[in-house]
Amino acid sequence: MDVKEILSRCDHTLLAQTATWDEIRQICDDGIAYSTASVCIPASFVKQAKKYVGDKLTICTVIGFPNGYDTTAAKCFMASDAVKNGAGEVDMVINLGWVKEGRYEDVLEEIRAVKAACDGRLLKVIIETCLLTEAEKIAMCDVVSRSGAEYIKTSTGFSTGGATREDVALFAKHVAPHVKIKAAGGISTLQDAADFIALGADRLGTSRVVKIVKAGK
Repeated sequence: MDVKEILSRCDHTLLAQTATWDEIRQICDDGIAYSTASVCIPASFVKQAKKYVGDKLTICTVIGFPNGYDTTAAKCFMASDAVKNGAGEVDMVINLGWVKEGRYEDVLEEIRAVKAACDGRLLKVIIETCLLTEAEKIAMCDVVSRSGAEYIKTSTGFSTGGATREDVALFAKHVAPHVKIKAAGGISTLQDAADFIALGADRLGTSRVVKIVKAGK
């Protein structure tokens, strides 16, 4: 697969707790230089990053991250605040405890509320596949399909595992046609990236692909 095609699907990511503005600025520069889909950064840097990149690059951020157990009201505030600060895309973490309790309608209503708070911006729903059973993953494919969110996303990259080929294939089989897939966590090679895209992923959350391409120059 063409490297430019892979890069165009990457959310070039830096979500480390210790991230500094100098590091955020560097991934913004790289995102522009390599035409990535977006940069995915902590919410506290969104306003500064948006001012820095202008219309040259989409800014993505995360809410309810990485554990997902914030209240719905808190998640909605985070989403609206991110949008106000210039985020064009929002990645939210679901309430995993509700999934374990089978409270799928509550999960659905929360996603819908966050989607409304995004004010037309793109929403990706992180379901943290490494913590779910196959039945729970399939159920969440249905929930996300009904929620109005544009994407279902595998992982935060902060739990016990990241994206797997099996999970992306499972998503592709069970989400509605209008729902796109984001694979994130552990994508460490160009072959990984190509494989996930071939299995149905439209986006890749990764900190490594751009670094690999840069190192090859």
